[in-house]
Order: sequence, then structure tokens, then C-alpha cells
Amino acid sequence: MNQVDLEELVMGIIVNAGMARSLSMEALHAAKKGNFVEAQEKLDFARSAANEAHAVQTTLIEQDQGEGKVKMTLVLVHAQDHLMTSMLCRELVEEMIQLYKRLA
Repeated sequence: MNQVDLEELVMGIIVNAGMARSLSMEALHAAKKGNFVEAQEKLDFARSAANEAHAVQTTLIEQDQGEGKVKMTLVLVHAQDHLMTSMLCRELVEEMIQLYKRLA
């Protein structure tokens, strides 16, 4: 895999993970206002974006095969960080929305 291909894949992780995080926060704000339908829709879109990012990550893992075939760069580490924090954000938002529902 050449550097340009790697950078495009990495940007796919960053963009989709960032979208997943943003949508998760939008879902939380909707739930805070009592709009649970909108909150669920946002979470569904967040999950879809996260799945896209995860698919790219899986592609990179498969290409690397645990042998260091994929060049480790700072931007790749950054992408992994974005993916993991967006996944955690969505999970926590889902729990918080359940609390808002109980309070409503």
C-alpha cells in the first residue's frame, strides 16, 4: 500500500469517527430536550458512521497481518484515538439517554 492510499484510508477513519462523535452529542442534546425520537435517529446515524470508520480500521488490520506492513504514522495513531473516543462517547450517550428517559 502506498502512502497516498494509506492517508486516504486514515482520513476515512478520522472523518467518520468525528461524525459519529458529533452525532452522539447531538443525540444527547435532543434527549436533554425530551426529543427521544430525534435522539434515537442521531444515534442510529452515529452508529452507521462508526461502522464505516471501523470497517476502514479492519481493512488496515487485515493488510498489516500483525507483521508491520502498514506504516505507523502519527496521523494513524490520531485516527485510532478518534475512533476509540467516538465509540466511548456513543456508549456513554446511550446510557445517559436511558437516564433521561427514566426521568421523563
